[in-house]
Amino acid sequence: MPTTLRFVLTLLFLVFFFYYPPDAIAQLSTDDHLAEPGFWPRQGAASRSDYAGAPACASCHAAIAATQKTIPMANAAFYASESILREHPKLNFAFSHYKYELKTDAQQTIYSLTDGETTLRYPLLWAFGVGRVGQSYLFKKEDGNFYEARVTYFASLKTLEFTPSRALTSAKSAEEAMYRPVGAAEVTRCFSCHTTASTIGEEFDEKHLIPGVSCEACHSPGAKHVSTMQAAKLAGIAADSKSMIFNSAALKPADSVDFCGACHGTFWDVKLSGVTGPSTARSQPYRLEQSKCWGQGDARLTCIACHNPHKQLETETAAYDGACLSCHVNGAGSKKTADHAGPACPVSRENCASCHMPKVYVPEMHDNFTDHRIRIARPGAVYPE
Repeated sequence: MPTTLRFVLTLLFLVFFFYYPPDAIAQLSTDDHLAEPGFWPRQGAASRSDYAGAPACASCHAAIAATQKTIPMANAAFYASESILREHPKLNFAFSHYKYELKTDAQQTIYSLTDGETTLRYPLLWAFGVGRVGQSYLFKKEDGNFYEARVTYFASLKTLEFTPSRALTSAKSAEEAMYRPVGAAEVTRCFSCHTTASTIGEEFDEKHLIPGVSCEACHSPGAKHVSTMQAAKLAGIAADSKSMIFNSAALKPADSVDFCGACHGTFWDVKLSGVTGPSTARSQPYRLEQSKCWGQGDARLTCIACHNPHKQLETETAAYDGACLSCHVNGAGSKKTADHAGPACPVSRENCASCHMPKVYVPEMHDNFTDHRIRIARPGAVYPE
């Protein structure tokens, strides 16, 4: 290797090493994980018959299935006719001389735009997001391709505004003002996070997908697991409950956070995307992995240490105090130990997250998000990148 090239590569490595924390360097992007053997979220299956369906899972896991189907993840995508728009039969938005409208009846929602001369109308097909913060929409034109509506419903506004990251300052045509074409790769990626069984044999399968994130989106296609367990039950023999199924609870801490990050944003997914500023608060795994106390070996600092993916999100900060105090000593005079290496907070031992995981306003979402970069957050401080 020429001396000059060796010097440049060494310099780049040093800059890279000192700019990014070592723990972050050990993380992977979702594409890297998907290139590895084995199951990972967003991965498809060879055949639709590889999936058993949520009712088959519920036959043995009734309690978990009952709570999981009510959470936002399980309702991450709807047919537009079943969306929150049923509660808002007529919504309007205006930009420049363009007027937008979503009009919903018992059968469908018609999305229309007029500029005073041209009027465009299309029935919405898919709604993404349960609507707790916002809900965005896809439709198809005569060419059979997907298009994203330029407007989104926001719960905080109780009306429409520009779809996140799709705001316009001007538009060259009514078409540009109304929608954005969505390419095949993006369609596959969006549906793989918002639905189950949407990719079969590396092809997008809209006809047979399961709306929302159900069991097999995170635990891998389960038909073989179900048949194995059923056969063992009929034979009256014990079977390994982990047979032919994936359980993310067994992952190492670093992989566990990346697992959730497959759809919520790993450290490298966000870095490679180029997103910066408060918008990154939407990517909780990315922010968590920048916490001072983040490491690769402690399972007490993973997503599932605080959040049960089968139950509703707990929004009261006090509910997380136990998780904080599993690492931090509880009492000003207490000494740190191997299990409790975090110092005691000099202010309080209650509602820890209210101070150390502050709410951040994300402009394009018109709402506040909990910043998962655990830190001493000082009033008026610049959002830490």
